[in-house]
Amino acid sequence: MTLDLSNTPAASEEPVSTIAALRDRLERAHLNLEAALDAVINMDEAGRVTGWSRQAERMFGYSQAQTLGREVAELIVPPAHREAHRQGMARYIRTATPTIVGQRVEVRGMRVDGSEFPIELTIAALLQNGVHFFCAHIRDITDRKLAEDDLRIAAVAFESHEGMAITDADGLILRVNQAFTAITGYSAAEALGQRMSLLRSGRQDEAFYEAMWAGIQQTGAWQGEIWNRRRSGEVYPEWLTVTAVLGGQGQITHYVGTFTDITRRKAADAEIQQLAFYDPLTGLPNRRLLTDRLKQALASCARSHHPGALLFIDLDHFKNLNDTLGHDQGDLLLQQVARRLNDCVREGDTVARLGGDEFVVMLQDLSEGLTEAATRAEAVGEKILVALRQPYQFSQLTHHSSASLGVALFSESHHSVDELLKRADLALYQAKDAGRNTLRFFDPEMQAAMTARAALEADLRHGLQESEFLLHYQPQVDEQGRLTGVEALVRWQHPRRGMVSPADFIPLAEDTRLILPLGQWVLETACHQLNAWAGQPHTAHLTLAVNVSAIQFHRADFVREVLATIDRAGAPASRLKLELTESLLVKDVDDIIAKMMALKAHGVGFALDDFGTGYSSLSYLKRLPLDQLKIDQSFLHEALSNPRDAVIASVIVALGQRMGMTVIAEGVETRAQRDFLEREGCHNFQGFYFGHPAPVEALERFFQRE
Repeated sequence: MTLDLSNTPAASEEPVSTIAALRDRLERAHLNLEAALDAVINMDEAGRVTGWSRQAERMFGYSQAQTLGREVAELIVPPAHREAHRQGMARYIRTATPTIVGQRVEVRGMRVDGSEFPIELTIAALLQNGVHFFCAHIRDITDRKLAEDDLRIAAVAFESHEGMAITDADGLILRVNQAFTAITGYSAAEALGQRMSLLRSGRQDEAFYEAMWAGIQQTGAWQGEIWNRRRSGEVYPEWLTVTAVLGGQGQITHYVGTFTDITRRKAADAEIQQLAFYDPLTGLPNRRLLTDRLKQALASCARSHHPGALLFIDLDHFKNLNDTLGHDQGDLLLQQVARRLNDCVREGDTVARLGGDEFVVMLQDLSEGLTEAATRAEAVGEKILVALRQPYQFSQLTHHSSASLGVALFSESHHSVDELLKRADLALYQAKDAGRNTLRFFDPEMQAAMTARAALEADLRHGLQESEFLLHYQPQVDEQGRLTGVEALVRWQHPRRGMVSPADFIPLAEDTRLILPLGQWVLETACHQLNAWAGQPHTAHLTLAVNVSAIQFHRADFVREVLATIDRAGAPASRLKLELTESLLVKDVDDIIAKMMALKAHGVGFALDDFGTGYSSLSYLKRLPLDQLKIDQSFLHEALSNPRDAVIASVIVALGQRMGMTVIAEGVETRAQRDFLEREGCHNFQGFYFGHPAPVEALERFFQRE
């Protein structure tokens, strides 16, 4: 819409200043008009356009040149509404007075492309010299109408069957719906101004709510199952959705919570779950659930490489009980058996009833090796057999029973559930054929291994009683090849087996805790040897290293036993060195440090064996009162060909020396290895290159050189 004052008659008649002022006022009015958000259209009495603002151009799509002199109704009124528009304008003209502003009305508008949209229309009339002029202000109210629709929909949705609560940014309740009151029991008056914690049941801890609100802050929403409390005190489950409402600047202004009571659904789900997957008599998983868990266990085993075991259990002579005392008593027995089986296993294991008097126990994640897994499965099986042999009490009757048990191990190589079930079942029949009240493994080789292990354990106990063990000593030397000390290594001279490897009997001694009497014998023998060396000038300087098991070290009276042993033998404590492995540091580090400090106060030294191969932690290393680090031979064997192993060995040497410890390399087998270590700053060695473990007499060659 343009204004042109250059050719007006008043331009030559009025003073220049008056014209300039008028032009300024008109330009300001024009500027305000063009800046307005509303479209402005000027019309004559016939409804033809005399003025068309820029906002009108943007709103309807016509330029000013396209509209001047044309009827407004043809331009912006949909065809179906034009006649009504013309009649309304005629009435308005008849009743209009100068400078009167018409009512604001909502009508339909039309763009140049024919599309319709809602508009708000206000018409002002001006009467001069008997002629009407009209000015229409038009506002696009599309967004407002949509917002009104949204509000109407939201109002209906707010009063839905779902409970709803709206809070401010601080979590104070501003509004609740009727469903909120119906579900929680709190009226709107009781809830407003409160926090949603009003409903907390206490079943979820603070960590749960912290995680929930962290999720809302990060993603703007959270949903999940939660337990809340009604006004009556009843705790109930609900499905809750919390959504954050953002303001124009992206800040959270409100939270909207919607929830439904899922008590009935939970009860129905639990009933369906119970009927589908659990035995109705004992409450144990049935065959269907066992099969599902077994599939999961096999998949987990394939990932972790930790074997598991399946134990088939059958009650001996159960039919006799049913035939003589009736099925009611038999059911009572089965229920007691179920409870005893659950008491024999870990929380993550599965006890199931297949039917009749057949039960199954599934053990997962037993160990890293099959032999160890078999040992643990056998221990559980024996525990079960003992438990099921205990008397059963039925009112006035005491019943005695026993069971047969078959064991089938499974590892990553077993992928068939049916095959595993058949193997455990076959092992069960082997147990029954063996006379019942016993267990058998399916794998004949594993059964043989378990038999051999049992025999070895019996021999180990006998060997301790008959003093079949002896100590061998491996030299430890300096860079000049001079003997500085020895490591005491236990050997078993078996009367029939010959010399038994420590790799065969030390793990067994650990598992059976026979390492305690064996370790005590080693310590006493070593201390007596130290006493003997202390009386001779050429051996008085030697240290003697003794390996200590974690089982020994964790005993409460370990310090007292060591000091008592040293005192009885008359050994110099400063020449005794206890070697610890990194596996010892897995738990109770503070207790370990306290015991080490107590022994060091009497002169006992400590070495950390196999450093770098287990649970190495610099935070532990700096706290432990160690005197020596031992470089594990695994790094040394590849150090000459593998730069990484060479670097590791070099770093261990530097680390130990910087921390004030001596460093000794074990497993030195060649001159090249010894020279490499010396170049890296390591000056203490142990290995076959300097001498094999041997009786004490073999050390004489070192003294003869001197």
